[in-house]
Amino acid sequence: MKTLRDVHEVLGWVAIGSNGLSGLFALAAWRFKSLRGRAVWIGVIFAESLMMAQATHGVVLHTRGNVKAPSLHMVYGFVAFAAVGLLYSYRYVWKPKNRLELAYGLGGLFLMGLGIRGVLEAL
Repeated sequence: MKTLRDVHEVLGWVAIGSNGLSGLFALAAWRFKSLRGRAVWIGVIFAESLMMAQATHGVVLHTRGNVKAPSLHMVYGFVAFAAVGLLYSYRYVWKPKNRLELAYGLGGLFLMGLGIRGVLEAL
């Protein structure tokens, strides 16, 4: 990898893929109780942390003046960052209704979609 922009690009694809996979796994765990457990949450935390690191890395690139990104690309990054916070803040609403895995599954797929849209805006 030659530049920080290359790191941003690779980290973006890893964040997109990991959020998609963790979202699908969380949805499967919601449907099949035997899949519930620590593995679901390790995957969710890993994927969402990558997405937040990706957004933070993009902000650093932009503020240093290394990269001039399209405005909508940055909006998708900010929305992804905020979505992770919203998912976390509403966990006590979904847990008593046994919908926590459903919420994080759909949230992971939503984050994957935001990441894909962000990549498409940067092309």
